[in-house]
Amino acid sequence: MKTGAMFAAAVPLLIALAEARPILCAAAESQGWRKHVVTEGGRTNTAVAGNFTGDGLPDVVATTNGRTRLFVAPDWREIVLDESKERNAIHAETFDVDGDGDLDYIGAQYQPGNVFWLERPADPLKDRWTVRNVDDQLVGVHGLLKADVDGDGKFDLLANGAQPLGAFPSSAVWLKVPADPHQAKAWKRHVFATGDAAGLSHYLGFGDVDGDGRSDIALAAKGGNEAASTADAWFAYWEAPADPTSSGWKKRLLADKQGGATNIQQADVNGDGRTDFIATRGHQRGVIWFEAVAAGEGSGAPNWKLHEIDPAINEPHSLQVVDMDADGDIDAATCAYGDKVCAWYENNGRGRFTKHVVGTDQAAYDLRAVDMDVDGDLDLLVAGQGSQNVVWYANPRISPRHLQ
Repeated sequence: MKTGAMFAAAVPLLIALAEARPILCAAAESQGWRKHVVTEGGRTNTAVAGNFTGDGLPDVVATTNGRTRLFVAPDWREIVLDESKERNAIHAETFDVDGDGDLDYIGAQYQPGNVFWLERPADPLKDRWTVRNVDDQLVGVHGLLKADVDGDGKFDLLANGAQPLGAFPSSAVWLKVPADPHQAKAWKRHVFATGDAAGLSHYLGFGDVDGDGRSDIALAAKGGNEAASTADAWFAYWEAPADPTSSGWKKRLLADKQGGATNIQQADVNGDGRTDFIATRGHQRGVIWFEAVAAGEGSGAPNWKLHEIDPAINEPHSLQVVDMDADGDIDAATCAYGDKVCAWYENNGRGRFTKHVVGTDQAAYDLRAVDMDVDGDLDLLVAGQGSQNVVWYANPRISPRHLQ
Protein backbone atom coordinates (compact mmCIF):
# COMPACT_ATOMS: atom_id res chain seq x y z
CA MET A 1 0.00 0.00 0.00
CA LYS A 2 1.33 3.46 -0.84
CA THR A 3 2.20 5.88 1.97
CA GLY A 4 -0.71 8.22 1.20
CA ALA A 5 -3.19 5.37 1.17
CA MET A 6 -1.80 4.01 4.42
CA PHE A 7 -2.21 7.42 6.07
CA ALA A 8 -5.77 7.81 4.74
CA ALA A 9 -6.69 4.39 6.10
CA ALA A 10 -5.23 5.26 9.48
CA VAL A 11 -7.10 8.57 9.92
CA PRO A 12 -10.39 7.06 11.19
CA LEU A 13 -8.43 5.03 13.78
CA LEU A 14 -6.47 8.10 14.90
CA ILE A 15 -9.69 10.07 15.32
CA ALA A 16 -11.26 7.25 17.30
CA LEU A 17 -8.23 7.02 19.58
CA ALA A 18 -8.23 10.78 20.14
CA GLU A 19 -11.91 10.78 21.07
CA ALA A 20 -11.41 7.82 23.40
CA ARG A 21 -8.39 9.22 25.21
CA PRO A 22 -8.68 9.64 28.98
CA ILE A 23 -9.34 13.03 30.48
CA LEU A 24 -5.76 13.09 31.78
CA CYS A 25 -2.86 13.34 29.36
CA ALA A 26 0.30 12.67 31.35
CA ALA A 27 3.21 14.92 30.52
CA ALA A 28 6.86 15.03 31.40
CA GLU A 29 8.02 17.16 34.30
CA SER A 30 7.69 20.86 33.57
CA GLN A 31 11.09 22.42 33.07
CA GLY A 32 12.25 25.50 34.90
CA TRP A 33 10.17 25.44 38.09
CA ARG A 34 12.66 26.43 40.80
CA LYS A 35 12.08 25.53 44.45
CA HIS A 36 12.75 28.19 47.09
CA VAL A 37 12.78 27.34 50.81
CA VAL A 38 11.15 29.79 53.22
CA THR A 39 11.62 27.72 56.37
CA GLU A 40 12.35 24.15 57.42
CA GLY A 41 12.13 21.98 60.50
CA GLY A 42 8.50 21.91 61.59
CA ARG A 43 5.09 20.49 60.74
CA THR A 44 3.24 23.26 58.88
CA ASN A 45 -0.43 22.94 58.02
CA THR A 46 -1.06 26.33 56.45
CA ALA A 47 0.80 29.27 54.93
CA VAL A 48 -0.44 32.47 53.29
CA ALA A 49 1.38 35.23 51.44
CA GLY A 50 0.80 38.96 51.16
CA ASN A 51 2.45 42.34 51.44
CA PHE A 52 2.38 42.46 55.23
CA THR A 53 5.29 44.88 55.59
CA GLY A 54 4.23 47.45 52.99
CA ASP A 55 7.33 47.19 50.82
CA GLY A 56 5.54 45.68 47.82
CA LEU A 57 6.96 42.18 48.25
CA PRO A 58 4.86 39.17 49.30
CA ASP A 59 5.80 38.01 52.77
CA VAL A 60 4.68 34.68 54.25
CA VAL A 61 2.79 33.94 57.47
CA ALA A 62 2.82 30.29 58.54
CA THR A 63 1.91 28.33 61.65
CA THR A 64 4.39 25.63 62.60
CA ASN A 65 3.95 23.48 65.70
CA GLY A 66 1.74 26.10 67.34
CA ARG A 67 3.94 29.11 66.50
CA THR A 68 2.60 31.65 64.00
CA ARG A 69 5.51 33.42 62.31
CA LEU A 70 6.00 36.15 59.76
CA PHE A 71 8.74 35.49 57.20
CA VAL A 72 9.83 38.78 55.66
CA ALA A 73 10.72 38.80 51.96
CA PRO A 74 13.14 38.57 50.33
CA ASP A 75 15.50 36.94 52.87
CA TRP A 76 12.72 35.35 55.00
CA ARG A 77 13.75 36.92 58.28
CA GLU A 78 11.58 35.32 60.97
CA ILE A 79 9.35 37.26 63.36
CA VAL A 80 7.19 35.36 65.86
CA LEU A 81 3.64 36.76 65.92
CA ASP A 82 1.93 34.32 68.28
CA GLU A 83 3.06 31.29 70.30
CA SER A 84 -0.21 30.07 71.79
CA LYS A 85 -0.95 26.35 71.41
CA GLU A 86 -4.63 27.33 71.52
CA ARG A 87 -4.15 28.96 68.11
CA ASN A 88 -2.33 26.22 66.22
CA ALA A 89 -3.81 27.08 62.83
CA ILE A 90 -4.83 24.33 60.44
CA HIS A 91 -5.97 26.86 57.82
CA ALA A 92 -5.68 30.60 57.26
CA GLU A 93 -6.78 33.63 55.27
CA THR A 94 -5.66 37.22 54.94
CA PHE A 95 -7.40 40.50 54.21
CA ASP A 96 -7.72 43.99 55.68
CA VAL A 97 -10.11 43.20 58.53
CA ASP A 98 -10.25 46.64 60.17
CA GLY A 99 -10.11 48.77 57.02
CA ASP A 100 -6.91 50.58 57.96
CA GLY A 101 -5.18 49.87 54.66
CA ASP A 102 -2.94 46.95 55.61
CA LEU A 103 -3.24 43.17 55.64
CA ASP A 104 -4.28 41.26 58.73
CA TYR A 105 -4.00 37.52 59.34
CA ILE A 106 -6.88 35.12 60.10
CA GLY A 107 -6.30 31.61 61.41
CA ALA A 108 -8.38 28.61 62.48
CA GLN A 109 -7.66 26.03 65.16
CA TYR A 110 -9.26 22.64 64.45
CA GLN A 111 -10.11 21.36 67.92
CA PRO A 112 -11.13 22.92 70.16
CA GLY A 113 -12.59 25.18 67.51
CA ASN A 114 -11.23 28.69 67.39
CA VAL A 115 -11.17 31.28 64.59
CA PHE A 116 -9.04 34.33 65.37
CA TRP A 117 -7.36 37.26 63.69
CA LEU A 118 -4.03 38.98 64.25
CA GLU A 119 -4.15 42.74 63.78
CA ARG A 120 -1.20 44.06 61.82
CA PRO A 121 0.29 46.93 63.88
CA ALA A 122 1.75 50.19 62.62
CA ASP A 123 5.23 48.67 62.62
CA PRO A 124 4.75 44.98 61.75
CA LEU A 125 8.43 44.19 62.35
CA LYS A 126 8.67 45.59 65.88
CA ASP A 127 5.21 46.10 67.38
CA ARG A 128 3.03 43.38 68.88
CA TRP A 129 0.32 41.84 66.64
CA THR A 130 -2.88 41.88 68.73
CA VAL A 131 -4.89 38.64 68.82
CA ARG A 132 -8.67 39.07 68.54
CA ASN A 133 -11.54 36.57 68.48
CA VAL A 134 -13.62 35.83 65.39
CA ASP A 135 -15.62 32.79 66.56
CA ASP A 136 -14.87 30.24 69.27
CA GLN A 137 -18.05 28.17 68.98
CA LEU A 138 -17.22 26.06 65.90
CA VAL A 139 -15.62 22.70 66.67
CA GLY A 140 -13.43 21.19 63.96
CA VAL A 141 -12.74 24.23 61.78
CA HIS A 142 -10.89 22.86 58.75
CA GLY A 143 -11.39 25.60 56.20
CA LEU A 144 -11.51 29.38 55.86
CA LEU A 145 -12.35 31.39 52.75
CA LYS A 146 -12.80 35.12 52.28
CA ALA A 147 -15.75 36.13 50.10
CA ASP A 148 -18.32 38.89 49.79
CA VAL A 149 -21.41 36.91 50.75
CA ASP A 150 -23.89 39.73 51.22
CA GLY A 151 -22.76 41.86 48.28
CA ASP A 152 -21.76 44.95 50.26
CA GLY A 153 -18.33 45.14 48.63
CA LYS A 154 -16.49 43.95 51.74
CA PHE A 155 -14.98 40.59 52.55
CA ASP A 156 -16.81 38.21 54.85
CA LEU A 157 -15.35 34.93 56.10
CA LEU A 158 -16.58 31.39 55.43
CA ALA A 159 -15.78 28.69 58.00
CA ASN A 160 -16.91 25.17 58.82
CA GLY A 161 -17.48 23.16 61.97
CA ALA A 162 -16.53 19.67 60.88
CA GLN A 163 -16.97 17.82 64.16
CA PRO A 164 -20.42 16.59 65.33
CA LEU A 165 -19.84 18.50 68.56
CA GLY A 166 -20.51 21.82 70.25
CA ALA A 167 -23.18 24.43 69.60
CA PHE A 168 -23.05 24.02 65.81
CA PRO A 169 -22.31 20.35 65.09
CA SER A 170 -21.58 19.31 61.47
CA SER A 171 -22.37 22.82 60.29
CA ALA A 172 -20.85 25.69 58.33
CA VAL A 173 -21.17 29.45 58.63
CA TRP A 174 -20.31 32.78 57.14
CA LEU A 175 -19.05 35.49 59.45
CA LYS A 176 -19.46 39.24 59.00
CA VAL A 177 -16.81 41.65 60.21
CA PRO A 178 -18.28 43.86 62.96
CA ALA A 179 -18.54 47.61 62.56
CA ASP A 180 -15.76 47.93 65.15
CA PRO A 181 -13.68 44.73 64.93
CA HIS A 182 -11.28 46.03 67.59
CA GLN A 183 -13.95 46.12 70.28
CA ALA A 184 -16.31 43.30 69.22
CA LYS A 185 -16.16 40.08 71.22
CA ALA A 186 -17.01 38.02 68.12
CA TRP A 187 -18.06 38.44 64.50
CA LYS A 188 -21.70 38.14 63.44
CA ARG A 189 -22.38 34.47 62.67
CA HIS A 190 -24.77 33.28 59.93
CA VAL A 191 -25.26 29.52 59.69
CA PHE A 192 -25.81 28.35 56.11
CA ALA A 193 -25.33 24.60 56.67
CA THR A 194 -27.26 23.65 59.79
CA GLY A 195 -26.25 20.15 60.81
CA ASP A 196 -26.31 18.90 57.20
CA ALA A 197 -22.54 18.93 56.66
CA ALA A 198 -21.68 15.68 58.44
CA GLY A 199 -18.68 13.60 57.45
CA LEU A 200 -15.77 15.76 58.61
CA SER A 201 -16.02 18.56 56.07
CA HIS A 202 -12.90 20.31 54.83
CA TYR A 203 -12.39 23.32 52.54
CA LEU A 204 -14.81 25.71 50.85
CA GLY A 205 -15.62 27.19 47.44
CA PHE A 206 -17.62 30.26 46.47
CA GLY A 207 -19.39 31.31 43.26
CA ASP A 208 -22.71 31.48 41.42
CA VAL A 209 -23.59 27.94 40.35
CA ASP A 210 -27.11 28.27 38.97
CA GLY A 211 -26.90 31.66 37.26
CA ASP A 212 -29.30 33.47 39.58
CA GLY A 213 -26.80 36.20 40.39
CA ARG A 214 -26.23 34.95 43.92
CA SER A 215 -23.01 33.23 44.97
CA ASP A 216 -23.37 29.73 46.38
CA ILE A 217 -21.03 27.98 48.84
CA ALA A 218 -19.41 24.58 48.25
CA LEU A 219 -17.97 22.06 50.70
CA ALA A 220 -16.40 18.60 50.65
CA ALA A 221 -16.43 15.92 53.36
CA LYS A 222 -13.96 13.05 53.53
CA GLY A 223 -16.23 10.66 55.47
CA GLY A 224 -15.60 8.93 58.75
CA ASN A 225 -13.95 5.87 57.20
CA GLU A 226 -11.16 6.92 54.86
CA ALA A 227 -10.78 3.39 53.48
CA ALA A 228 -14.28 3.27 51.99
CA SER A 229 -16.51 5.47 49.86
CA THR A 230 -19.46 6.08 52.17
CA ALA A 231 -22.57 8.20 52.05
CA ASP A 232 -21.07 10.71 54.48
CA ALA A 233 -18.19 11.34 52.03
CA TRP A 234 -19.48 13.86 49.53
CA PHE A 235 -19.12 16.98 47.41
CA ALA A 236 -21.98 19.48 47.65
CA TYR A 237 -22.93 23.12 47.50
CA TRP A 238 -25.49 25.25 49.31
CA GLU A 239 -27.74 27.33 47.07
CA ALA A 240 -27.92 30.92 48.27
CA PRO A 241 -31.31 32.42 49.14
CA ALA A 242 -32.31 35.97 48.23
CA ASP A 243 -31.38 37.00 51.77
CA PRO A 244 -28.01 35.40 52.66
CA THR A 245 -28.55 36.18 56.33
CA SER A 246 -31.62 33.90 56.40
CA SER A 247 -31.81 30.16 57.02
CA GLY A 248 -32.96 29.49 53.46
CA TRP A 249 -29.72 27.99 52.13
CA LYS A 250 -30.46 24.69 50.36
CA LYS A 251 -27.98 21.83 50.08
CA ARG A 252 -27.43 20.42 46.58
CA LEU A 253 -25.49 17.17 46.39
CA LEU A 254 -22.96 16.80 43.59
CA ALA A 255 -21.91 13.25 44.50
CA ASP A 256 -21.74 11.02 47.56
CA LYS A 257 -19.59 7.95 48.17
CA GLN A 258 -16.55 10.10 47.49
CA GLY A 259 -14.22 8.77 50.17
CA GLY A 260 -11.52 11.24 51.17
CA ALA A 261 -13.20 14.32 49.63
CA THR A 262 -11.48 17.53 50.75
CA ASN A 263 -11.27 20.44 48.30
CA ILE A 264 -13.77 21.97 45.88
CA GLN A 265 -13.88 25.23 43.94
CA GLN A 266 -16.26 26.72 41.37
CA ALA A 267 -15.16 27.58 37.82
CA ASP A 268 -16.31 27.37 34.20
CA VAL A 269 -13.98 24.54 33.19
CA ASN A 270 -15.04 23.86 29.59
CA GLY A 271 -15.99 27.35 28.44
CA ASP A 272 -19.71 26.68 27.93
CA GLY A 273 -20.85 29.51 30.21
CA ARG A 274 -21.98 27.17 33.02
CA THR A 275 -20.28 26.98 36.40
CA ASP A 276 -18.54 23.65 36.99
CA PHE A 277 -16.42 22.43 39.92
CA ILE A 278 -12.85 21.18 40.29
CA ALA A 279 -12.25 19.03 43.35
CA THR A 280 -9.84 16.65 45.08
CA ARG A 281 -10.05 13.57 47.26
CA GLY A 282 -7.25 14.68 49.53
CA HIS A 283 -7.56 11.81 51.98
CA GLN A 284 -7.63 9.22 49.22
CA ARG A 285 -6.88 9.54 45.51
CA GLY A 286 -7.88 11.78 42.67
CA VAL A 287 -8.29 15.21 41.13
CA ILE A 288 -11.69 15.45 39.42
CA TRP A 289 -14.13 17.92 37.92
CA PHE A 290 -17.92 18.08 37.86
CA GLU A 291 -19.44 19.24 34.57
CA ALA A 292 -22.73 21.14 34.70
CA VAL A 293 -24.64 19.46 31.89
CA ALA A 294 -28.25 20.66 32.18
CA ALA A 295 -30.73 22.23 34.54
CA GLY A 296 -32.53 19.85 36.84
CA GLU A 297 -36.29 19.46 36.57
CA GLY A 298 -38.18 22.25 38.33
CA SER A 299 -34.99 24.01 39.34
CA GLY A 300 -32.17 26.12 37.97
CA ALA A 301 -29.75 23.69 39.60
CA PRO A 302 -27.74 21.73 37.00
CA ASN A 303 -27.20 18.01 36.74
CA TRP A 304 -23.63 16.86 37.09
CA LYS A 305 -21.20 14.61 35.24
CA LEU A 306 -18.02 13.56 37.05
CA HIS A 307 -14.73 13.51 35.10
CA GLU A 308 -11.42 12.19 36.40
CA ILE A 309 -8.49 14.55 35.83
CA ASP A 310 -5.90 12.47 37.69
CA PRO A 311 -7.37 9.37 39.34
CA ALA A 312 -4.03 8.04 40.61
CA ILE A 313 -2.52 10.92 42.56
CA ASN A 314 -2.41 10.01 46.25
CA GLU A 315 -3.75 12.40 48.92
CA PRO A 316 -3.93 15.72 47.01
CA HIS A 317 -4.95 17.61 50.16
CA SER A 318 -4.76 21.04 48.51
CA LEU A 319 -6.19 22.77 45.46
CA GLN A 320 -5.89 26.01 43.54
CA VAL A 321 -8.21 26.71 40.61
CA VAL A 322 -6.59 29.51 38.61
CA ASP A 323 -5.27 30.35 35.15
CA MET A 324 -1.71 29.13 35.71
CA ASP A 325 -0.43 29.77 32.18
CA ALA A 326 -2.35 32.99 31.43
CA ASP A 327 -4.02 31.56 28.33
CA GLY A 328 -7.53 32.58 29.32
CA ASP A 329 -8.91 29.32 30.71
CA ILE A 330 -8.98 27.79 34.17
CA ASP A 331 -6.31 25.30 35.24
CA ALA A 332 -5.75 23.49 38.53
CA ALA A 333 -2.81 22.88 40.86
CA THR A 334 -2.25 20.58 43.84
CA CYS A 335 0.47 19.18 46.04
CA ALA A 336 -0.12 15.65 47.32
CA TYR A 337 1.21 14.63 50.69
CA GLY A 338 0.87 10.94 49.86
CA ASP A 339 2.85 11.00 46.62
CA LYS A 340 4.97 14.01 47.68
CA VAL A 341 4.48 15.61 44.28
CA CYS A 342 3.46 19.15 43.33
CA ALA A 343 1.72 19.43 39.97
CA TRP A 344 -0.46 21.67 37.85
CA TYR A 345 -3.01 20.55 35.29
CA GLU A 346 -3.19 22.48 32.03
CA ASN A 347 -6.72 22.86 30.69
CA ASN A 348 -7.16 22.97 26.92
CA GLY A 349 -10.20 25.21 27.46
CA ARG A 350 -12.66 22.37 26.95
CA GLY A 351 -12.06 20.36 30.10
CA ARG A 352 -9.18 18.14 29.00
CA PHE A 353 -6.12 18.39 31.18
CA THR A 354 -2.39 17.77 30.82
CA LYS A 355 -0.42 17.11 33.99
CA HIS A 356 2.83 18.98 34.56
CA VAL A 357 5.00 18.02 37.53
CA VAL A 358 6.34 21.10 39.30
CA GLY A 359 8.40 19.35 41.97
CA THR A 360 8.89 16.06 43.79
CA ASP A 361 9.82 15.04 47.33
CA GLN A 362 7.49 17.75 48.60
CA ALA A 363 4.39 17.06 50.69
CA ALA A 364 1.68 19.60 51.41
CA TYR A 365 -1.42 20.22 53.43
CA ASP A 366 -2.05 23.66 51.92
CA LEU A 367 -1.25 25.33 48.58
CA ARG A 368 -1.66 28.92 47.36
CA ALA A 369 -1.16 30.48 43.92
CA VAL A 370 0.61 33.81 44.46
CA ASP A 371 3.01 35.95 42.44
CA MET A 372 5.82 35.51 44.93
CA ASP A 373 8.58 37.15 42.86
CA VAL A 374 6.41 39.95 41.47
CA ASP A 375 7.18 39.08 37.84
CA GLY A 376 3.59 38.95 36.62
CA ASP A 377 2.81 35.23 36.80
CA LEU A 378 1.45 32.91 39.46
CA ASP A 379 3.85 30.88 41.57
CA LEU A 380 2.95 28.11 44.04
CA LEU A 381 3.38 28.49 47.80
CA VAL A 382 3.36 25.17 49.67
CA ALA A 383 2.81 24.53 53.37
CA GLY A 384 4.65 21.24 53.81
CA GLN A 385 3.09 19.26 56.61
CA GLY A 386 4.81 15.88 56.15
CA SER A 387 7.93 17.40 54.60
CA GLN A 388 8.12 19.89 57.49
CA ASN A 389 8.80 23.04 55.53
CA VAL A 390 7.36 26.01 53.69
CA VAL A 391 8.54 26.42 50.09
CA TRP A 392 7.54 28.16 46.92
CA TYR A 393 8.00 27.17 43.30
CA ALA A 394 8.77 29.91 40.77
CA ASN A 395 6.68 29.76 37.61
CA PRO A 396 9.04 29.63 34.61
CA ARG A 397 6.79 32.10 32.77
CA ILE A 398 5.04 29.56 30.60
CA SER A 399 4.09 31.20 27.30
CA PRO A 400 0.34 31.24 26.63
CA ARG A 401 -0.64 29.29 23.55
CA HIS A 402 -2.18 32.34 21.93
CA LEU A 403 1.20 34.14 22.10
CA GLN A 404 3.20 31.29 20.59
